[in-house]
Amino acid sequence: MSAASTSWLKLALTPGIGPVGFLKLIDAFGSAEHAAAARAAQTEKLIGREAAEALQQDLAAPMVDAALTWAEGEGCHLLTLQDRDYPPQLAEAASPPPLLFARGRRELLARPMLAVVGSRAATPQGKRNAEDFSAALAAHGYTVISGLASGIDAAAHQGALAHPASTIAVIGTGIDRVYPAGNRALAHRIATEGLILSEFPLGMGPLAGHFPRRNRIIAGLARGCLVVEAGTASGSLISARLAMENNRDVMALPGSIHNPQARGCHQLIKDGARLVENVDDVLDEIGRLTAPLAAATPANAGEAPPLLAAMGWEPVLAEHLTDSLGLTAGEVYAMLLELELDGQVASLAGGRFQRLART
Repeated sequence: MSAASTSWLKLALTPGIGPVGFLKLIDAFGSAEHAAAARAAQTEKLIGREAAEALQQDLAAPMVDAALTWAEGEGCHLLTLQDRDYPPQLAEAASPPPLLFARGRRELLARPMLAVVGSRAATPQGKRNAEDFSAALAAHGYTVISGLASGIDAAAHQGALAHPASTIAVIGTGIDRVYPAGNRALAHRIATEGLILSEFPLGMGPLAGHFPRRNRIIAGLARGCLVVEAGTASGSLISARLAMENNRDVMALPGSIHNPQARGCHQLIKDGARLVENVDDVLDEIGRLTAPLAAATPANAGEAPPLLAAMGWEPVLAEHLTDSLGLTAGEVYAMLLELELDGQVASLAGGRFQRLART
C-alpha cells in the first residue's frame, strides 16, 4: 500500500478524529499525507488536543497494521472516500465515513438500495412483514440494507438473501465482531452472499454511540427507508429521520392501535412519511427497476378458513373464538396449532393469538 493510502488509514483510525475531523484535516492540509505529518500544534485547533496528540503519537499504528492484514483475507476490502466505487450518494451525505471495512460482494454498492428497519422487540407479524417485503423488493432488484439487529433487521436480511440483489448489513462494531451474538450464522451468510460494512476499527465492541453512526450510513446509502414496525423509542426512527434530512423517501407500515411497536410508525406517518400497505405502494414511491416476478396464485387465495375470518386482525383470546364459532376449546386449540405451524397464526403472551398477513 502506498504512503498516501497508509496516511489515509492513519487519519481515519486515529481515536478522536472521526469523520468530521478527518474532513477538516484534509481541507486544511490538502492531503492525508500532509495532515499526518503535521505538528500537534497545527492540528489541535481542528480536532482538539487529545486527538491531535493521538495523531502525533501514531496511536493508530496497530489498528492500521491490523486493517491491512485483515484486508488480505478472502472477500475482505478496505473502501475509502477516494475509491471509484465508493457510493456517491453516501459521499454526498452528512459526515461520510472516510474508511469502510467491507466483507462480501463489494459490487452490491453499485446497486439501488432500500433500507428496511424497525424494532428489535418485533412482533411475529412485524418480522413476517419485514421478511416478505424484503424478499419481494430484492426480487424487483433492490438491495435491502439494514443494521443486523435482532427483530426487524434480521428478518429483512433473511428475506432479501433469497434473491441475487441480496442485502447489505451495516454494523455498529468492528467487522470482525458480531452483535448480537445470536445473529452470528446470519452474519456469516451475509458475508458470503451479501455484504457487511463497518466504519469501526477491528475488535471494536458495541458501544451505545456507535448505532446512531451506523444509522447515518444506512440512511446515506439507501434510496429510501421503510420502517416496518417501531416503538416511539426505537433506534430505527433515527434512520428514518436521517433519511428525511437526506431527502430520501421515507415510508412506514401502519399497525394495530393496540400494538406499542406500531406507534413509532404512526408518528412517522403523521410527520409526513408515506403510509404503505404492500410492496406495490413501496415501488410506486421509490420506482420500479424490473418487472415483478410472476407467482402462481392458488384458486382459493382470496378465501380464509372460518377461524381466521373470526380472528380478524387484532390479538384475540381463544375462548372468544369458541363462542363465536360454536366450537369446543379443544377444537379451537387444535385448529390454532395447525395454523401456527403453517405460519398463518402467532401465539402471543397472555394466551392470545394473532393472525399473520401474507404480503
